[in-house]
Amino acid sequence: MTRIYFIRHGKTQWNLQSRYQGAHGDSPLLKSSYQEIELLAKSLNNTAFAHVYASPLKRARVTAMTLLDNLEQTVPFTIDSRLREFDLGLMEGMHFSAVAEKWPAVLDSFRHHPDRYDASIVQSESFPEVIARVVQAVKEYARCYSGNQNLLIVSHGAALNAAINGLLAVPMAHLKDRGGLSNTSTTILRTDDAEHFELEKWNDTTYLHKEHLDPTDTI
Repeated sequence: MTRIYFIRHGKTQWNLQSRYQGAHGDSPLLKSSYQEIELLAKSLNNTAFAHVYASPLKRARVTAMTLLDNLEQTVPFTIDSRLREFDLGLMEGMHFSAVAEKWPAVLDSFRHHPDRYDASIVQSESFPEVIARVVQAVKEYARCYSGNQNLLIVSHGAALNAAINGLLAVPMAHLKDRGGLSNTSTTILRTDDAEHFELEKWNDTTYLHKEHLDPTDTI
């Protein structure tokens, strides 16, 4: 059984401001995010990892490197561009409210009805494109580390949400039924054959000791 731990990067300034970062925008992690990554590391210290993979975007890369610095083990580390965030085209850098005003139907589809999302309107990636590249990467990792091994992937909210549900063979119309993924959250899938995946844990943030998540924590 291979277990794959999917980590969404720590919270950034643009997350706090409710702005889309996408594949080309980026902003620094908040100071509080480093403390939360340390808490994440403590929650994982009893788990031995065979490999850590991360998106090349700075917010995910720094999250992964900070996590590795705080894990009490030495783990191989690879940057993979297939783990980058959903390319959101014209929406990148915009506040959620501005996107809602300019493209209300696009935003509604992106958040709630992926099967209706028309990527051409905002010149973004489509859900099938994002799912294909991230799923390809994850299956490749799982084939390389079959058996009782654990892998850790640090990536982004929109890309992970789409890809994890894609790995679980969730129909496009129901891709968002489980809700979003929070900053510094952990989602775990398991597989015996690198083709079929089962959900073990979704969007766990209990180790952050937050009584209430801020709306800007989750996408």
